[in-house]
Amino acid sequence: MINLDIKRDLLPLKTPLFRLALRITLDRPEAEDIVQDVLVKIWEMRHTPAFLEIKNLETYALTMVRNLALDRQAQRQGRHITLENAGLLDDSNGGKVLEREIADNDEQPDEKMERNERLQWLRDMLNMLPEKQRTVLQLRDIEEHSYQEIGEIMKIGESDVKVTLHRARQALKKIILERHANGL
Repeated sequence: MINLDIKRDLLPLKTPLFRLALRITLDRPEAEDIVQDVLVKIWEMRHTPAFLEIKNLETYALTMVRNLALDRQAQRQGRHITLENAGLLDDSNGGKVLEREIADNDEQPDEKMERNERLQWLRDMLNMLPEKQRTVLQLRDIEEHSYQEIGEIMKIGESDVKVTLHRARQALKKIILERHANGL
């Protein structure tokens, strides 16, 4: 990468970076801060020799987001989390982003409410998974990255990505079946 352009190269990365940060931190303002910090760091390093070695800017940025999100999450472990920050009382955990991606086909209010409830239910189920499994599911099934790219982002081998993805899907299936069996 020689000529880095904000509009062409950085801004299109904003949404996938945000979704990954949100999936790890489960905190919308924290995810926004992480994405902003990463984009600023990339912009500031555009004239360094290290920048010229970057082969895939998106993979590099996703790796930076993941690492920064994990670092900040580790720093916050001991802090008290309110119900709002945990995403239990409001839609602060990314629902608006997901809703915008689903076309609004003149739904009736009750249909829209049901869809929103299903999306919230799915987000809650995903958030019950361990961070590594959430991240792999996000990168593979939502962002549609290859196993190789996910391995580079997470600094693990392709076989570990596949195993983690399989375990995440199995765990998610188990959570959903248990909730369904309990009528939730």
